[in-house]
This record gives sequence, C-alpha cells and structure tokens, in this order.
Amino acid sequence: MDDKLLLDTFIKQVIEQGNYTELDRNYLYNRILNLVGEGVEKLTTTKNEIIDLKDGLVEYAVQHGKVGETLNEQDCLGAELMNFITPLPSKVNQDFWQTYQQNSPEEAIQNFYDLSKRNDYIKTKAIAKNIYFPVETSYGQLEITINLSKPEKDPKQIALAKKMKASGYPLCQLCMENEGYQGRVNYPARANHRIIRFDLDDKQWGFQYSPYAYFNEHCIFLDTIHEPMEITKQTFNNLLGIIEQFPGYFVGSNADLPIVGGSILTHEHYQGGRHTFAMEKAPIETELKFAGYEDIQAGIVKWPMSVIRLRGNSKEDLVDLADKILKTWRRYSDEKVSVLAESNGEKHHTITPIARKRDGQLELDLVLRDNQTSEQYPDGIYHPHPDVQHIKKENIGLIEVMGLAILPPRLKGELQEVEKYLLGQENKMEEYHQVWADDIKQKYSDINQDNVDTIIHQELGRVFARVLEDAGVYKHDETGRMAFKRFVEEVGIVD
Repeated sequence: MDDKLLLDTFIKQVIEQGNYTELDRNYLYNRILNLVGEGVEKLTTTKNEIIDLKDGLVEYAVQHGKVGETLNEQDCLGAELMNFITPLPSKVNQDFWQTYQQNSPEEAIQNFYDLSKRNDYIKTKAIAKNIYFPVETSYGQLEITINLSKPEKDPKQIALAKKMKASGYPLCQLCMENEGYQGRVNYPARANHRIIRFDLDDKQWGFQYSPYAYFNEHCIFLDTIHEPMEITKQTFNNLLGIIEQFPGYFVGSNADLPIVGGSILTHEHYQGGRHTFAMEKAPIETELKFAGYEDIQAGIVKWPMSVIRLRGNSKEDLVDLADKILKTWRRYSDEKVSVLAESNGEKHHTITPIARKRDGQLELDLVLRDNQTSEQYPDGIYHPHPDVQHIKKENIGLIEVMGLAILPPRLKGELQEVEKYLLGQENKMEEYHQVWADDIKQKYSDINQDNVDTIIHQELGRVFARVLEDAGVYKHDETGRMAFKRFVEEVGIVD
C-alpha cells in the first residue's frame, strides 16, 4: 500500500462519514492539530480504516506529550477524535425515530448499532481479543468467554486516580449525563457516546450499546433517573414493553440483591441484544398450570439454575403471574433444602427475569435467586463453591445465568501453564489449579499436543456447568425436584 499523510487521511474519513464538508477541512485540520500536536501533519500511514487512523493520531500525541501515558487518558483523546464523526445527540435521536416510523424499527436499530461501531464507542478491536468457544454439556451448548477486551488498570493510572478528588459527576456510568462526557484518569471517556431516548410506560428511558460487548448487539436499557435497581411487578411490565418496541431483541435484568446481583445495583437498567443463549433453547422439563392463569403455558426449564418459564399472548396475565411468583418467592422458606426468605432482617430472595418474543408469543423466564451465606459458604450458598473458584469466583449475573461464561483475563496465561503441566512440560501452574489438573490427567489416558486445547475447553465447560448448578436453588436430584414442586404448589398450580 502507498503511504499517505495520516492527518489528511483521517480528515478525509471524517468528511465522508460525518456531517462535515470540504468547506470544513481547515477547521478540522486545526482542531485536530490542537488535540494531537503540530508535526503530525508530516506523519504518513498505510492505514485506511478510521479507527486505525485514530489510533495513529493518539500514538503520536502520547509520543509528543500531548496526552498522558495512562490508557484512560489515551481513550479520552481517542473518543474526542471519534466525536468528529458522531452526530449531536438530538440529530442521532431524530434520525433514529424518523427511520423507526417511516421505514422500520429494525432499520433504525441497525443504523444506531452501525454508528456505535463506526465511531468506536463499541470497542470492536478490543472485543476481537476475547477468547470464545462453545462446549456441549448435558444442559446444551454453553458458551465460554475469557474476557480480554477491557484493559487492566496500569499502576500509573491507579496512582493518579488515588490522588484525584472524587468528583461525583456523573453519579455512575449508567447516568444520562455520561453522554458526551470527556472522561478522566479514573472515569471512562464518553465524548462519542450517544443514547436513544424512548418512552416506557409513561417514563423516559435510554437505549445504548455496551462498549465491551459480550454477545451480538449487546445493549443496555437504562432509567433516566439515578435510582437503585429493584425487581417488582413494574420490572416485568417494562421488560415486555421493551421487546415490543425493539423487535428481535431479548431483554433481561440482573437481580437486585448483592451476591446474586450484577456489578451495578445503584442504577435501574436492563441488558439486551440479538443473541440466542443456551437457556432459551433449553426445553421444559416439567409442565405447570397455574390456577387462574390457564391460558399461560408454564413449566420448569431443564437448566442448572431454577427457572420457571411463562409464555402467552396476554401481557397483562404474564405480568400478573410473574408478580405472583415473585411475591411468593420473596416470603417463601423451606428449611429442609436451605431455602430461607430472610434472616436477621436481611431479605434473601429475588428473581433474575428475562423476556423475549418466540413464535409470535411473549415469553418470560424467571430465575429464582437466593443470596444466603453460611459458615461453610461465606461467599454465598448459591454462588460458585470454593472448589470451582479457581476458574470463576465472581457473581453469577444475568449473562451467565443464560449460559455464557465471562471468565477473568488471568485465565489466558494460567490455562497455558495448565496445558504444559498436562503435557508433562516445565510449567508455572498456579497451585489452586492443581486438584483440577490432576483430575483431568486421571480422566484422560492420552493427552497430547493435538488434543490438549480441546480437553481444556471441554473441562472448562464442565466447570461452568457446575458453577451454574451451585447457583441453582433447587438441585437436579429427587430432593431438589420435590422441593421445587412444593414452591410452585405454594404459588398455586392446578393438578
């Protein structure tokens, strides 16, 4: 490829992809020089993609002292550069709803998704680094991701962040005030961030994409008011309302209690996207008919966690029945199987709900959650148990509940050392993998260079299935099935 001037090529892309014209060239040239540093105009490149060009400009700015060495500072500059191709929020919203009404909701959603990738708000280059593979299990094909997309904080960034006074603005990373926020050493860049506003049951909500997506079109629906997450009857109504407005998407909510909840409990929000998870494919194991709701198809799902599936055409009936199940679960105890609604004034029960449309009908999956701890399981009785925490120690949130493991980046290097151990090579395997690695050695008679990756993948899938079983309230044995039956009887089923 022929060398081209980096700055000129970037400006050419901005004019082609943004709302600027040739008349704005000098203006763009000078604004970018100010951000990146004079002298960049002489720099050449063989790149053509705007994100690669942006990276080249940021690299020059770092080398010439126009931006700090921490990743957050560089991201702030990168987002500011990509903001040149990002329309104003009012324009983005106007275009979205005009396309939604005049053409189709699907086209409006696709256009917004394409913009969020094109302007580098969705970090496609970083996401491509993630390790992903499916694994067949007795619960269907689970998905494993080792998350390498989010950069780990470097020591300089941590040191600088400690010196900074807490700003309190924005209140959290899901607040509407993030739109266009410059970012800082201890807070992510949001200059190129845009949010679609929409009405949900007479309240304004926001729709955006996740910068570090874990699945196709991973998006977030967020309340415009900064209020804590809470699973209520309104939650079910909201979820079903969202899938009606955003066709082709599922949407679900993390639980609203520590241990079983997500990473952000301070701001009401849901996650959605265009992806079919293993839980959705899982069949009904035990059919149920709830009294007063005979038109609702219901059943217990064959899944490692405790899931009740409801399906029907009446949104009102689905919401009412889901609320009845939630209220019953909130107060329900069964000490025979360590199910306790509350202790010492602390409530333990909630639900992780997921909504989708299937075959023209509305569908709700209600996952029963219990956040008790005990002396034996101080991290949580229904949380990954100690013997699997060498692989997964973090909370089991919405995405994992549905069958997609999000494993920590440390595992990339650690699993390479486990493979060396299995092959009898010199290694630096972590001690906490020893029991697991020895079990694998004993299980497989012939481990070699050609099959060791496959074996590790299979065994990771089995560990993840165990993690989900640990998080399941009612276990897949006779005792668990009878206990689950006692609960649905308490809700009110027809024999």
